[in-house]
Amino acid sequence: MDNIKGKVVVITGASSGLGEATARHLASKGASVVLGARRLESMEKIASEIRAEGGKVEVLKTDVTKPEEVKALVDKAVGAFGRLDVMINNAGLMAIAPMVETKVEEWDRMIDINIKGVLYGIAAALPVFQKQESGHFINLSSVAGIKVFSPGGTVYSGTKYAVRAISDGLRHEVGATIRTTIIEPGAVESELKHGSTHEESAKGVSEFYKQAIPSSSVARAIAFAIEQPYDVDINEIVIRPTVQEF
Repeated sequence: MDNIKGKVVVITGASSGLGEATARHLASKGASVVLGARRLESMEKIASEIRAEGGKVEVLKTDVTKPEEVKALVDKAVGAFGRLDVMINNAGLMAIAPMVETKVEEWDRMIDINIKGVLYGIAAALPVFQKQESGHFINLSSVAGIKVFSPGGTVYSGTKYAVRAISDGLRHEVGATIRTTIIEPGAVESELKHGSTHEESAKGVSEFYKQAIPSSSVARAIAFAIEQPYDVDINEIVIRPTVQEF
């Protein structure tokens, strides 16, 4: 199958980890990738390396908690390449701590990034997809969106359950011409593991992530979903290390 070559793909959270790995992998398969994240310098380095390999890439500094910035990212893709084929809502925050710590600011931040950020990506791309009568949303949830990761990850799980529910409802509402895929990774090597400020929880997360698989593993799963024929919609992929029990 060669259904990736020539597609235009927007990726949020693209300055490292899963976003970076996915950008590199899809660009190597001939996709035009548009990277959005807050760390512009990191994205520009990634972009220069993709271009050196003959890939097509654009970057835009983007904070997914600001809907106007996510819309600007989609507008940049359409302006640069004439269309948008895939919107990958990847940006995320995992701040693990027991609820008794009442880290309300971290709860708010996870809700803003993990839930609202996905919704803003949908809001930005959906009108484009509807006009084209084609498109593909790929939303990053987690195994913590299938089973509550507690103690410590209760709120994080709540945000990832929300991504799963929103994605499934979106598929039901617009699925006649628009595809929707939920990716639910387990322990994957990325900066996500550094999101906890609660010292004891951070140690536990660090220990848990010793079993992590490379970000490229998820990039390949995303490519698998994208490269299917237009009449095939891969709705959900759970991917975790073979040794991971949770």
